[in-house]
Amino acid sequence: MRAILVLLVLLVLISVQSYAAEPLTLDEAMATALKNHPQVIEAKENLLGAEARTGQSLSNYYPQVNFAADWSRGNTFVSVQENIKLLETNSAGLYLKQTIYDFGRTSGAVDAARGNRDASEKALVVTRQDLTLRVKVAFYLLLATDKQVVSVRENVRAREEIFRQAQEFFNQGIKAKVDVARAEANLFAARTSLIRAENNREIARMELANAMGLESLGERSLVDSAQTLLPLPERASSQQDAVRNRAEIQQLSSLKLAASGNLKSAKSSYLPILSGVTSVGYADRDFPPNGNVWGLGLNLTVPLFSGFSSVEQVREATANINSIEARQNNLKLQIIKEVESAWLGGNEASARIVSTEKEVTAANESKLLAEGRYKEGVGSIIEVTDAQSQALDAKTANIQAMFDYYTALARLDRAVGKQ
Repeated sequence: MRAILVLLVLLVLISVQSYAAEPLTLDEAMATALKNHPQVIEAKENLLGAEARTGQSLSNYYPQVNFAADWSRGNTFVSVQENIKLLETNSAGLYLKQTIYDFGRTSGAVDAARGNRDASEKALVVTRQDLTLRVKVAFYLLLATDKQVVSVRENVRAREEIFRQAQEFFNQGIKAKVDVARAEANLFAARTSLIRAENNREIARMELANAMGLESLGERSLVDSAQTLLPLPERASSQQDAVRNRAEIQQLSSLKLAASGNLKSAKSSYLPILSGVTSVGYADRDFPPNGNVWGLGLNLTVPLFSGFSSVEQVREATANINSIEARQNNLKLQIIKEVESAWLGGNEASARIVSTEKEVTAANESKLLAEGRYKEGVGSIIEVTDAQSQALDAKTANIQAMFDYYTALARLDRAVGKQ
């Protein structure tokens, strides 16, 4: 029995370790962020609140039913008897009031609430898109810093080899002490760069975890989704799709609908309200009351003067509509700028990818030749150091170009309004 328990524990530990070591894909990172991040949860709750406010505005279409009970006792002047008499009264009643017509007050409030509800729904879409962009950029940044760490480690190993070779040459009397000192300085400079690169990678891991709504990524590595260069979408169609699909424009349209509803309600405040009122209950001197009482009537409320509040409400609603229209026009200009900037950035980065790949090939060949010459004792320490630095710079430039390209694609997707 003990052996079986030990075996089960080992199996659980192995399964947990295998899951913890499973590489993280970009799709999984985005799904985790959209599920766990507090910003998404907040936007969802704001949408629920807007839906509740829509229900509140709709309640004015339905009758208002109230129950009231009253008891009173005291000395009261009775005009018929022309004297003061002790009276006690008990009453209980059910009261119903139904607005028959309010000239657009309720319908305007409902339109405003529905517009705000739709705006909250689009705000949730905007939050999800912003978070998706943030996850993509953080994911690509972590991939770039991983590759940079690998490149710097290769440079450290190469300089360790040159340092050992310089010591050997010095011991054999082939090279001067200055080669050993320079090789050692170059080695420590490479190790310093490695420390910086590893720290940048940890910062990138923290940023990705934060974007996903997690405290830490643990030990999980990433699946490199940038192995194949994705094509850049067409420039003109991207602009058209952006203006048509962006949730921000749809959000402003919903806010304009809400402002129009507020304007309708404000204008209706000049007009009367017609309501039906009915009540039924009991009233008596004794408790519980035994006398039946009822009432039925109409109520007409006509606003005559409200201290100019109706006038100012109409002015405010009209100004809100004009402001939203201006925001829509400005947003369209901003969207076109975002699409253009992302597309041009991606186009420039794709060109840099091609040129830096050739630069990496040439720099690596130069590095191998310089290291070979130094090992043969015919090259200088300055020549090999320059070649190693050039090779690392070329690799760094290529990594940066790849990061810039995929970041530009992510920004273009966000500018177009892709879900």
